[in-house]
Amino acid sequence: MHPDHTHGAPVQRAMEVHQPTPLPPAVAVPAPVVQVHPGAVPAVASIVLADGRIVTGYAIDHTQHTPAATVPAVSRTAVNVALGGVGFLAVCGGLLLLTSFIAALTAFITQLITLTAVIFGGWIAVQVLGSSSHRGGTTVNIRKAVIKRNHFHR
Repeated sequence: MHPDHTHGAPVQRAMEVHQPTPLPPAVAVPAPVVQVHPGAVPAVASIVLADGRIVTGYAIDHTQHTPAATVPAVSRTAVNVALGGVGFLAVCGGLLLLTSFIAALTAFITQLITLTAVIFGGWIAVQVLGSSSHRGGTTVNIRKAVIKRNHFHR
């Protein structure tokens, strides 16, 4: 067990407060001037600020990146696939309309054939079952007959 963790009364310790000691103001010493060739930048650079402080750090070389070849927002393959899909849908729609037209034309022709059969069949029925007076058949005259007491009288 750790020695600070005892089961007795807490131990009083004296607290000491340490105050930082201020440093005397730094004397601004200018940084040595280094001759830099146009193509070479030293790895570490020092700069003297206007208030006399010296900042030392790494020099950053600002290079101009060459722009990459412009790439279209959508690939040519995606455009071709989309156009193929639109064309396929247009063909399917046209085939659907053509199929519907053929079905409607077939129904119309069927109705015309049925109507022709009904009219022609009716004409034939009238010719066959029509009145036989034109052919010189027997004519029967029916007179008014009276039935009295179960006897037929003319």
